[in-house]
Amino acid sequence: MASSRPCLRLAGSFRAFKPTLGIRSSTARRPFAELKTPPPRRREDANRRGVRAPYLRISVGVVFISTLVYSMITNTPEALEAPSSPAWDTLQKLELDSTPPSSMRFRMASFIIREQARIVRALEELEGMQFRTDTWKRSDGGGGVSCVLQGGSAFEKAGVNISVVHGSLPRLAIEKMRVNHPALDPNLESLKFFAAGLSLVLHPQNPKAPTVHLNYRYFETFRPDGTPAAWWFGGGTDLTPSYLFEEDAIHFHQTIKAACDAHNPEYYPRFKAWCDKYFYLPHRREARGVGGIFFDDLDAGTAHADQEQIFAFVQSCLRSFLPSYLPIIERRRYMLFTEGEKRWQQLRRGRYVEFNLVHDRGTSFGLNTPNARVESILMSLPLTARWEYMHEPEKGSREEKLLKVLKEPVEWA
Repeated sequence: MASSRPCLRLAGSFRAFKPTLGIRSSTARRPFAELKTPPPRRREDANRRGVRAPYLRISVGVVFISTLVYSMITNTPEALEAPSSPAWDTLQKLELDSTPPSSMRFRMASFIIREQARIVRALEELEGMQFRTDTWKRSDGGGGVSCVLQGGSAFEKAGVNISVVHGSLPRLAIEKMRVNHPALDPNLESLKFFAAGLSLVLHPQNPKAPTVHLNYRYFETFRPDGTPAAWWFGGGTDLTPSYLFEEDAIHFHQTIKAACDAHNPEYYPRFKAWCDKYFYLPHRREARGVGGIFFDDLDAGTAHADQEQIFAFVQSCLRSFLPSYLPIIERRRYMLFTEGEKRWQQLRRGRYVEFNLVHDRGTSFGLNTPNARVESILMSLPLTARWEYMHEPEKGSREEKLLKVLKEPVEWA
């Protein structure tokens, strides 16, 4: 899955459990009033009705999102988990109840468990149907919670997964990690590790609504005697439209930039450029989408910050997801579209699949990990996609406009 790193790949199987996670948060509310509108319609004629009261909607959305972003960037670091909370119950299922609550391993795991529940609740409210929730356990240590929805009115397929895993990485996985971590001993036959992360991909029904991806993770390695050897954070989020609405790209990037700027004004331009470089299909000579942010191997040396500061930054980024994306899907989910526009969406999803299976190093890492849970690894793939031989968009069309933007990165914020 696109940029879904090793912490989200590992698996086994475990009994399903009834979802009880989460806390209520203002960011889970819908940014606009509930609309009693019909499901998406298709119409081949060129005449389309516009959005009702667009300026009122935008004004309400700006006020709402501004409030959310302020709350997001002023939050204090995540508190330790209370033993009686639903998140604690999940930590027990994932064999982390014996981990010191003050450790970063425990705190990151607790944080992503609560964020998964918060995001899932917000998406269920928007969609009007529940996610299927599976808890799985990895035989080599740890496990995860996969929440997947298919066939909704807003989303053709949506997945919000967490994994909290530990154990030993085989030599093949270590060799792949050495590409970005040359300090790792090349003679190691195995490496003890801990990884915790949240991964999310939403594929909308309407071709006017963009796909969105998110992943934030924490990784630790250990020496043979059990002492920590290294730690780092990674993650990011990016937007992949089939049809370009510049106001959507601007809103998405500005919301992310606000989260970054609250910690370091150098983060957004640095990680935005990294995202443009990473989510690129060299065989197509085009980007996967309009970008966002991406970072990996973020530790005290590369971030010029200590572990607590980086953790606070990652929390702000993850909390910024709902205000960055909900207004966009609300604006686009009921827009009229044609059969031809739906076909173009399927072609663009083909590009999404190509990146995930050919270029994403996280997918490759996961599939080379022992006892990998393939269903979780491939959760990011769309339900439907299309390939056509030698397809070219019509000159001057909106499809061609998108391709031009994908050829050259844009500074949206």
